[in-house]
Amino acid sequence: MAVYNPKSLKAEEFINDEEIRATLKYAEENKNNVEFIDSILKKARPYKIGNATRCNGLTHREASVLLACDIPEKIEEIYKIAEEIKLAFYGNRIVMFAPLYLSNYCVNGCLYCPYHMKNKHIPRKKLTQQEVRDEVIALQDMGHKRLAIEAGEDPVNNPIEYILECIKTIYGVHHKNGDIRRVNVNIAATTVENYRKLKEAGIGTYILFQETYHKQSYLELHPTGPKHDYDYHTEAMDRAMEGGIDDVGLGVLFGLEMYKYEFAGLIMHAEHLEAVHGVGPHTISVPRVKHADDIDPSAFDNSISDEIFAKITACIRLAVPYTGMIISTRESEEVREKLLRLGISQVSGASRTSVGGYTQQERPHDTEQFDVSDQRTLDEVVSWLMDNGHIPSFCTACYREGRTGDRFMSLCKNGQILNCCHPNALMTLTEFLVDYASEGTRKKGYMLIEEELEKIPNDKVREIARRNIEDIKNSNKRDFRF
Repeated sequence: MAVYNPKSLKAEEFINDEEIRATLKYAEENKNNVEFIDSILKKARPYKIGNATRCNGLTHREASVLLACDIPEKIEEIYKIAEEIKLAFYGNRIVMFAPLYLSNYCVNGCLYCPYHMKNKHIPRKKLTQQEVRDEVIALQDMGHKRLAIEAGEDPVNNPIEYILECIKTIYGVHHKNGDIRRVNVNIAATTVENYRKLKEAGIGTYILFQETYHKQSYLELHPTGPKHDYDYHTEAMDRAMEGGIDDVGLGVLFGLEMYKYEFAGLIMHAEHLEAVHGVGPHTISVPRVKHADDIDPSAFDNSISDEIFAKITACIRLAVPYTGMIISTRESEEVREKLLRLGISQVSGASRTSVGGYTQQERPHDTEQFDVSDQRTLDEVVSWLMDNGHIPSFCTACYREGRTGDRFMSLCKNGQILNCCHPNALMTLTEFLVDYASEGTRKKGYMLIEEELEKIPNDKVREIARRNIEDIKNSNKRDFRF
């Protein structure tokens, strides 16, 4: 029997079933132990060393105790600490992105995804390079600067060469004042050699959702195709890092398996990356199973309520304080608003989950991967974020300045966010306001920027940011960054 070892490179050892089950038992036994819960909360709280804010994070066992706890006042305390941590390391910035679906050809048999090979009534489509260009121009005309490209797994229709060609096309589109400055990649687990090619192509984060860490469920949910190989899929992030990609993004599809099991596995995966590579996940995503063509979420009996979903998000923020957290347009405006307070630092806006969806006037549904709950325009999402006290950020500076992996985490941990990310957010928001925003959003944004400039602690940085913002407003100069 496999023994738990976070430093192992074997999936069954760093995501160890016996350890997860022992963790869940431990959490259940301690979920009403107020003295112990208070000690965990004390450990999780941000604290100061000089001017720098620090967090200890939590082990998967400690975090699982908090997730199991059902004492109302302690849950409120978890939420409060999650918000403190979010503000300490990411401020009130929310990074904006959009998914771009390249192809829905897929050879896998995943039971929860409409792209599964046996679905014969969904039209199959793969973008040509001209269609990629057209989609990118449509996204640039909204104001997007950061994309996450998505494609089904199909070695014939979507080989790595196709993905690389698409990345090159995306970076090559310069339309009016628009540029895509960061391409994140969400494609199937692949080889070290292919990860090296993605790194050379200039990708940002490599994202791969585990779907479920419960091996037996994983095998049943992925009955056919290369994705059936649980170990190969689970060990993908180690191969990606071996291939030179130091920003990786984790996630599970909540609702496929028991959420407490998934949560423990997710935190263990983050601990494994930290133990082996010295840096944890750059991002953690929290998608939930949603309705889609040929997929009924009620077929999965582990769906989770909004309340549990909020608790999961907050507990992740306490356990892995420095990671970016992503919520997609799968979720409604109401759910997104609550979770933004509890640790989320990135949201998608005006997403279309169909292949070729951005160039069509009406939102197409025939090739959607899942239903989009939040169907507002990017301008509406930006305006809504500002109404709720957030700064919509289109910043990609760290990636392009080489502040990735442990270099980004060092910046985050040393409290330099207000002197770096904060002014970058304000400058990129100004670009959006000048080039793409409606009059009402623009007016609101300029007022917010004036208020937020005063929060930059370094006088020199503040004045440079103010000068750059005036240049953006009064000239065609773009892409200033710290």
